[in-house]
Amino acid sequence: MNILRNKVMRGRLPTPMKKSVAKAHTERTGVFLSEAVQMLNHFLNETTLTSLKAEEPGREAYYREVLSNLRKLAVCCEEGLDTCQIILQQKPFQDATAERLLYQIYHRCVEEFFSPKKDTWYEDSRALYTGGNAICFHEPIPASLEKLMASLETYYQSMRENLEYYGANYQMM
Repeated sequence: MNILRNKVMRGRLPTPMKKSVAKAHTERTGVFLSEAVQMLNHFLNETTLTSLKAEEPGREAYYREVLSNLRKLAVCCEEGLDTCQIILQQKPFQDATAERLLYQIYHRCVEEFFSPKKDTWYEDSRALYTGGNAICFHEPIPASLEKLMASLETYYQSMRENLEYYGANYQMM
């Protein structure tokens, strides 16, 4: 107490701690996940297999796999969002826990978006140079699905850049 009083008397107040990098990334990731969940759930709640086939006749089995990947992605993003919110409420903020979460979000959400396990779409690495969409489908898809993926791609590309450090370096921390 005397130390603080002496600093106050000399006009040198202790400065509040700066926000950690992990906390800032967790906050940004929470905003991203919230947007992604909203977009994915809106599409999934409004879209049926029948409506996709009516929009673009194609292989029903392929559309089922695409919708399955989107549902899985929505669930992973919802879980990540819930965990971000919990971690951000903890006092004091736990940097190590946040870094572990950001690592998991990078691999379960961001990487899964660009390269889903069921391989219904893939990332064209040349898209950065050609200005086109990076997400390519193996078969023709309806315009509504193409529009969703193009808008999600912008968010996911931004998050990939923000979280790349955690995706690559968490094991070494």
